[in-house]
Amino acid sequence: MKDKIKIIIVDDHEIFRNGLKMVLGKLSYISLIGEAQNGQEFLDILNKDKPDIVLLDLEMPVMNGIEAAKLALEKFPDLNIITLTMFNDDEYIKSMMDVGVKGFLIKNINKDTLDKAILTVVNGGNYYSEELFEFFSKQLTKEKKSDKNIIDLTRREKEILQLLCEGLSNKEIAEELFISERTVLGHKTNLMIKTNCKNSLSLMAYAIKNKLVVI
Repeated sequence: MKDKIKIIIVDDHEIFRNGLKMVLGKLSYISLIGEAQNGQEFLDILNKDKPDIVLLDLEMPVMNGIEAAKLALEKFPDLNIITLTMFNDDEYIKSMMDVGVKGFLIKNINKDTLDKAILTVVNGGNYYSEELFEFFSKQLTKEKKSDKNIIDLTRREKEILQLLCEGLSNKEIAEELFISERTVLGHKTNLMIKTNCKNSLSLMAYAIKNKLVVI
């Protein structure tokens, strides 16, 4: 990897930030360019230096992760935000999905999981911890189910949807199906239009909720 991936950590717990920095330090391609204790500090840093990845906590004083992500993405729509969450944060997860974050990580992450999440998101994919499958498959079913009979998906769209929910990036999907990344993006756009989803994470949740994929 020619250039290092620039990262900002945003979390109000110093002990957790220090632990996360230790894990990131084991990834040679990472450059930590800043850290913040709350959303407002993060926005101040963002105005000076734009990172490739933001590891953003949900619950923080002064300004929480939801508001910070919303404001950051309004200014930088292509910003890659991975949310750091606890098992009891379910009520916030859908809000962050609607805002447009690229991934969710449970806070008990190890180096391998963090490594995979960062590389997946940097390469255009979405990533969420396996533990969150329960949220997608159970919590979201509390909402009214969409009538999947009116959703007409092509064979290729079904293939891409399945691989997306398996955590593959756009590049990996393209390689798996022997098509271009541009073609993958085109199919994803069509899928979001057909399902009325705002982003890839919402699309993944929709697919799992309506049993359009096998997990």
